[in-house]
Amino acid sequence: MNQLRTVALLGFLSALLITVSYWLIGGWTGAITGVVIAAVTNLSSWYFSDRIALAAYQAQPLSPQDAPELYQMVQNLTQKAGLPMPTLFIVPTDAPNAFATGRDPQHAAVAVTQGILNLLPADELEAVIAHELSHVRNRDTLTQAVAATIAGAISFLAQTVSYSMMYMGNSRSQREGGPNPIGLLLTIFLAPLAASVIQMSISRTREFEADAGSARLTGNPRALARALQRLETIGRQIPLRANPSFEPLLIINPFSGQFLANLFATHPTTEARIENLMKLEAELNSTFLT
Repeated sequence: MNQLRTVALLGFLSALLITVSYWLIGGWTGAITGVVIAAVTNLSSWYFSDRIALAAYQAQPLSPQDAPELYQMVQNLTQKAGLPMPTLFIVPTDAPNAFATGRDPQHAAVAVTQGILNLLPADELEAVIAHELSHVRNRDTLTQAVAATIAGAISFLAQTVSYSMMYMGNSRSQREGGPNPIGLLLTIFLAPLAASVIQMSISRTREFEADAGSARLTGNPRALARALQRLETIGRQIPLRANPSFEPLLIINPFSGQFLANLFATHPTTEARIENLMKLEAELNSTFLT
């Protein structure tokens, strides 16, 4: 279901890009230019995502001698998941969190903070690592890059037209029977907003899918549920500060707000994630009993 929802959201985002291109530019030339520029920017970020994200959080390489138990845990999980061993990093902060990055499973990195190592017992830490490995297996970095590319193209087109209207005015479009200026203004402001909402919705969908992947990999959904609750509580007290662009990577991003604010949240609410994990636990138990 989450996979289908992701595909549907990406399709809707693509349709929005095509609609905005025709409405704002009126032809393929401007649309293709916007897509190319956004693609180069975002795909470059995707290709170098591991270096950029790790540098943003000041992550340091972690050797087997530094954390033998953690290395053994990750090796066991990767073997069970059929994945290559990722490079491990530690972020020197008391804020409890973790993330995975890298353009594909062969170039993956998993980073944990010192805070999460100090906070979580072994079964909960294993569930968190399994969540991050699920992101790697699902190639969520690529999915997010595609979503960011399309959303970036929409924003680029809207900004280009807004600058044109600012410096050239709209008298020409009115003389030639072009688009209504009010309609153009609404598109310029609302299209990037809609693209951001869809992009964040994709991010939340991938979190649900990674939670499910962790539950199936460890066979212990309740451990991840307990970990998320701990991380939610402590994360509000000691947040992990960095560039907001990298917040979708984190295992949890404590976010308070009602429906409107949650439209722009990178993660589902912890309550929703725990509820989903409890449903998965019931399904796994039912399968085991049968």
